[in-house]
Formats: sequence, structure tokens, C-alpha cells
Amino acid sequence: MANKNLGEAKAAKNDEFYTQYADIAKEIEAYIDFNPDVFRGKTVLLPCDDPEWSNFTKYFAQNFERFGLKKLISTSYAIHSKKYKTPWQPTLFETENPNYNPAKSEVCGKLFVLERGNAGIATRNDDADSDVRAPRLDIHALQWTYLEGDGDFRSDEVRAFRDEADIIVTNPPFSLFREFVEWLVQGKKKFVIIGNMNAISYKEVFPLIKENKIWMGESIHSGDRAFNVPNEYPLEAAGCGIDETGRKYIQVKGVRWFTNIDHGRRHQPMALNTMAENIKHNKKLGGKYYHYANYDAIEVPTTDAIPSDYDGTMGVPLSFLDKYCPEQFEIIGQTQGDSGKELGLVPYDRALKKLNPSLRDGQLYYLDEKGMPIKPYARILIRHKR
Repeated sequence: MANKNLGEAKAAKNDEFYTQYADIAKEIEAYIDFNPDVFRGKTVLLPCDDPEWSNFTKYFAQNFERFGLKKLISTSYAIHSKKYKTPWQPTLFETENPNYNPAKSEVCGKLFVLERGNAGIATRNDDADSDVRAPRLDIHALQWTYLEGDGDFRSDEVRAFRDEADIIVTNPPFSLFREFVEWLVQGKKKFVIIGNMNAISYKEVFPLIKENKIWMGESIHSGDRAFNVPNEYPLEAAGCGIDETGRKYIQVKGVRWFTNIDHGRRHQPMALNTMAENIKHNKKLGGKYYHYANYDAIEVPTTDAIPSDYDGTMGVPLSFLDKYCPEQFEIIGQTQGDSGKELGLVPYDRALKKLNPSLRDGQLYYLDEKGMPIKPYARILIRHKR
């Protein structure tokens, strides 16, 4: 139901979902553990992050010294770009800021900059979290200003910040995820962003994964993740609620980090069993590996069913990328949209349409023991590197 809410929000361009602090800390700490100097001397841009609400801004600001950052830039979208159903009123955080300007409040985004020698930040040691290694940021010490424009990442103003930055970290608007990835690639930047797992199959994303230019982050491999939402957001589905601080949240499935910054997990080969061992112990195989009827590859229904002793092509779930080691496997392609046709998948026999109306050209299928055509969910085609 939470994903239904996301779909409705996407249609309405309501993209205001705030990533939890703990999820940000866990992911970023993985890069620090792998390379302690990954952020040292770097300018980090957070291009979709209101300093009042964004945990990305809070996290990087309070860890500015520990990471050895050169500069932190955080920008937000203007209020008028957010499709609120109720009249909007500025918060005390905004109106009590010395830079508050009623004329700009609704039409301009916010800009927060922290750099060496900038004293406009304070921390409180009285309520430090034990799991974040630094005292909590006092957000009322953030001396932000207004942008000239509405803060859209596609604007010349924010593009200039992109070009200045070394690393970009954020939760981009999920309705614009494709465009955001293209924007990152055009800028030739290092990045860590969060998005939906289905983005793996986007034509703007998958070629980068195949070419080992983007990979999955270290910390989220399964399950739901909670995102805070504005007070105006309706809580109409299971998985929604109000946390201990009084803020609304929704639970979202299929969330993943996408990055081009190295971390240790991606170089750990998967432990695999032989085909015979998997057939004996993995119930989801149903006693055999099926061979696709329209492509020379076998169907592997779960990542833990990938055999160690098969040298041909295998169709595996998208979740394979959570454990993908580029030294162990080669990615050949994927089977969603036009990609399947580009792979040369043989069109299905039209007589099979009566047995399974969901069959479409350009999609993998196999025949079960009764001759029924079975179309698996999205698959990535891989093979071992020997």
C-alpha cells in the first residue's frame, strides 16, 4: 500500500520524502570505512535538501570536520513547486532567520553553504546520538540564504553548483530520477543517491550498471525503509504513521542506494553451490533449472540459486545486483522494455498467447512440464567470468 501511495504521489509530482538520518549514516559510513579520505578536501553538493528538514544536510554539516570537507552546499526546492493541498505558511525556522524575505519565501529555494572558516554552525552535545559518532546539529544555527530561482536541479543556478562540486549526495525527486541520473552523468560527478529498485531497468540507468559505471550501495539490500513526509501528506495506507518526534512517515519497499563510489561489499564474491546441490535443496527451483524457450539461457529464480558450475548465460532477479561482484560475473543485458528486443529474444509462438495472454515480444519465457508458457519477472542476464 505504501508503494501505491508513492505511485499516486509520483503522478501528482509530490516528491517530498525525507530520508531517515540512520539510513544516511549507515550508507555513508560504509564509504568512510572503505576509504577514510573519500570526502577529504572535497566539495559536497546536496541539491534537493531543505536545511530545515533534510537529514542529509544535518549529517554532513555535523560531520564536516571529521570528513575533512572543503565545502558543503545544500539547496532546496521553492515552496511553490510543492503541490500542497492546504495553504502554506512559513515556519519559525524561516521567519526567525535574519535573511527571511516574504517576497522570496514562496518562490525561491534555500541555500546553505558551509566551508572552512564559516562560523555559522553550532552543535549540541547534550543530546548526542550514540550511533552517529558526532553531536546533533542545532538547525537554528544554520545561516541560510535564498536562491535566485526555485532550486530545480535543472536550473542554471543549481547546475553551476553541480559543476563546482566533487560529490553529490541526495534523495532526488523520484518522478525525475531518470533526468537526475542523466544530469549527474553530464556533470561527470561522483555521487550517492537513493531511489527505487525498479530504476535498475531504466534505459538511462541500466547501461551504466552494465558498464560498471554505477552500482548498488552497501547498506540497503531488502525490506522497507521509512521516509518522513510533510504534515500535509495524507496517511491513507498501511505502513504509514507518526514517529516519536511527531513527524509523519510512510514505509516504502524496494529502496536502494545507487552510487559510483567504491565500497568493500561489491568486491566480495558470492558463495555458490553446484547445480546439483541447488536442485536438491532449493525448493523454488522445483527440481530443475528451466531453459528459456526464446533465448539460450537458464532461469534462476533466486540469487542464492545461481550455480557455480554453469558456464552459460543465466537470467537472474534484479536483486542480484545487491550481491554483484564485477570480478565474479559479467552482465550481458536485461529483458525489460526494448532491451529484450535488442538482445534478440525470439518472438513467442502466437499459439501460446491463448495459454498466457501476458506474453509480449521482447520478454523471456519458458515452458513448464505441462507446456504452459511462464513469463518471469524482470531478469538480468549474466554469466561467470572464468
